[in-house]
Amino acid sequence: MTKTQTILDEITAVMNHIKEPQIEEVAFSLYQANRIFVIGEGRSGLMGKSFAMRLMHLGATVYVVGETITPSIAAGDVLVAVSGSGKTQQVVSVAKKAKEVGCSVIGISASTESPLTAHTDELLHIPAATKYRSENEAASIQPLGSLFDQCAHVVFDTICLEYGNLNHTNHEQAFKQHSNLE
Repeated sequence: MTKTQTILDEITAVMNHIKEPQIEEVAFSLYQANRIFVIGEGRSGLMGKSFAMRLMHLGATVYVVGETITPSIAAGDVLVAVSGSGKTQQVVSVAKKAKEVGCSVIGISASTESPLTAHTDELLHIPAATKYRSENEAASIQPLGSLFDQCAHVVFDTICLEYGNLNHTNHEQAFKQHSNLE
């Protein structure tokens, strides 16, 4: 078996543990939100940024926490907090603050019992390997959190498909939101 096939098999094995109704629930929560805020650090943060960009294409009002144009968060908004381990200090701190101001928090993590989960309303569990290689994580030939990040990207794209359906946004409409300064 090739390394590429092994990676694809790892992704498939993890994705088989994620239930479609849970993805639909997350998409519906985002659809109902006034605004969406996304936080993550490192590669998980990059997956979060790509998720935010795609939600923008689909008509959402969405911000990435830490960017200079990100406004204050308020009740009625939703924070999507991405952390494979569920321990990333900045992500946990922002989730806690969002709860304090009355926001809903959706956690995306490989851990069901972590500091992050204490501050979430919904947890989308992605049981993929992270840099910590905990017992509940799938094994991986890949270093660090590559498997979690790959699966998070697929999960985010699946959420976006459902969000686009809820928002009645098709490819042509999304394309109109795509950057034209290229």
